[in-house]
Amino acid sequence: MTVRYFPRMVDFGDDEKWTEEEIDAEFPLGDGNAETEAFVECPYCGETNEVALDPGSGSDQEYVEDCQVCCRPWLMHVRYTRDGTAEIEVIRSDS
Repeated sequence: MTVRYFPRMVDFGDDEKWTEEEIDAEFPLGDGNAETEAFVECPYCGETNEVALDPGSGSDQEYVEDCQVCCRPWLMHVRYTRDGTAEIEVIRSDS
């Protein structure tokens, strides 16, 4: 077994003072009004489902959600625009 040595991590502390402009440029937040819920139509049974959205998981997301009526899984693709609006595409998971 080979022993590996890693360089020591350096903590620069909080000595550096950031301006509001530097913080906004480094960590853009938009207006803070990202959508957190939406209504979508099940691609199998056509029923409307209310789904929770998580803007903290990134601006481009893809995951499986089950229909609340027929229980069949569908693939949800969620993309957040710069103003916090969610664009949602729902397709059958067997496609």
